[in-house]
Amino acid sequence: MFENLTDKLDRSFKILKGEGRISEINIAESLKEVRRALLDADVNFKIAKTFTENVKQKALGQNVLTAIKPGELMVKLVHDELVELMGTEKVDINLKGSPTVILMAGLQGSGKTTFSGKLANFLKTKKGRSPLLVAADVYRPAAIEQLRVLGQQIGIPVYFDENSIDPVKIALNSIKDAKLHGNNVVIIDTAGRLAIDEEMMEEIEAIKKAVDPHEILFVVDAMTGQDAVNTTKEFNDRLNFDGVILTKLDGDTRGGAALSIRSVVDKPIKFVGTGEKLDALDIFYPARMADRILGMGDIVSLVEKAQEQFDVEEARKLQKKIAKDQFSFNDFLSQIQQIKKMGNLKDLASMIPGVGKALKDVDIDDDAFKNIEAIIHSMTPLERESPGVLNGTRRKRIADGSGTSIQEVNRLIKQFDETRKLMKMLTGSNKLGRMMGGMPFKKG
Repeated sequence: MFENLTDKLDRSFKILKGEGRISEINIAESLKEVRRALLDADVNFKIAKTFTENVKQKALGQNVLTAIKPGELMVKLVHDELVELMGTEKVDINLKGSPTVILMAGLQGSGKTTFSGKLANFLKTKKGRSPLLVAADVYRPAAIEQLRVLGQQIGIPVYFDENSIDPVKIALNSIKDAKLHGNNVVIIDTAGRLAIDEEMMEEIEAIKKAVDPHEILFVVDAMTGQDAVNTTKEFNDRLNFDGVILTKLDGDTRGGAALSIRSVVDKPIKFVGTGEKLDALDIFYPARMADRILGMGDIVSLVEKAQEQFDVEEARKLQKKIAKDQFSFNDFLSQIQQIKKMGNLKDLASMIPGVGKALKDVDIDDDAFKNIEAIIHSMTPLERESPGVLNGTRRKRIADGSGTSIQEVNRLIKQFDETRKLMKMLTGSNKLGRMMGGMPFKKG
């Protein structure tokens, strides 16, 4: 995400390295590269021009402290301007109403139906709500079935009417159904088209008028760049929606949509989709996104993801096992599963300051743990709990059973032994106890 933009902005800051102070001459070349980086990321030309002008005025108006180098000041100014451009503060979804009615809009292929499922899952697991998904797309043959499958995966009911081709009627009846069955959020997935047309606009305007939604969210594919911004403007002119959802930010996106939308329509980005899984949904924080664009990482989001998966009571039990030298392959496997639940591995690594740049050309496969899991699953219950019994014969059987080599099995056992020794040593010095017992973990 934003790798090219990050790299080009980083190069623009290097122009000021070694400079004693900022001047109109040396800042001009740096800002020229900043503007070029923004344009290459498919940011609107006027927005890129205004952006660099604002940075220039702020830079020339400051006296650089001796403790701050010009390049460092430029990074801060660009960071602050990025935050300003994307909206300064996060904006929450409106959950007022009984039930809350959320109307989804967007072009076909933008990921609208998938996001509806992600949002329902988010509201159920993170907000304690009881959502109802509504299949109001009566044109795309697979739309109803897609929403039904998504609903089954996350345990959320889906309202549909295969005998009706009137989306307004379906939407109205779904609200009655929600009240009848105690669902306090109704998420209406409407029809999309390959391009904006009058018929589609009139239909969604009719649904809006009939159900009077508390929240209208426009879903846009971040990979379409500047076209996404233009489409967003046209929809907003007709619907006056409340917020934008950017999907496919995990793909080969240049980032222009994320940087331009707020300025063009003056509506906040509320969520971003970062993967195919139904929990791959993040609240949009402008400051955190600016950190990531500039390669500073996003350690706050990383900690939050960890808190969602780890439980303080389980952490304390694990600490006791480590202290007694009882840490087993079952515990090791459990830790791997929790890390995998946190999301895409390369995306997680990029949240650590400095690591994103180091790994930009490294391909981190999400199946990186596949061989490790296969080896552990090929062990007997005794072998998992008592690794000391793993002699040569057992190791060969495990290698054959997991489709790996004896060398891979030996390497994993060696790494496991070293990890266990290190953890026991840290527990003995009480460092691990403070880390595990003192962290504000909460059950996910």
